[in-house]
Amino acid sequence: MDSVTSFLASSWPHMRDLVVAYVLALIIGWNRARATRSAGLRTFPLVAVASCGFMLSVEGISEQDTEATARVLTGVATGIGFIGAGAIMKSGEQVHGTATAAAIWATGAIGAAVALGAYHIAVAIAAFTAGTLYLLTPLKPHAPEDRA
Repeated sequence: MDSVTSFLASSWPHMRDLVVAYVLALIIGWNRARATRSAGLRTFPLVAVASCGFMLSVEGISEQDTEATARVLTGVATGIGFIGAGAIMKSGEQVHGTATAAAIWATGAIGAAVALGAYHIAVAIAAFTAGTLYLLTPLKPHAPEDRA
């Protein structure tokens, strides 16, 4: 029983971070799902949790090699950029999905910030991203229908 207690005690900070990243991203995912965008309720929390997980997984290494954290963060940001690129679609002259792609990238930053213990930055990114998606979407001009 002592090993179970020890495991739970040692893993609690990481579990807490994963839950915080998940919840912050869920707010953004909810917006995208309600707007029936290409990425939504499942994608955003998964991106945040994965980003957080990648950063947490090098925690022991980064104590010995301070550049390891920077390399992993660079890889996470690059990988999420590819996921975001998949959300962008072009139809004729119209380009759709750029806000979703940017939100995916921001969600990755939320997960990374949580993993690094920068909760205030994670909350700020989540607030700015959600605020932009919820408050500015009604102000976006709609493209006229194709007449072709």
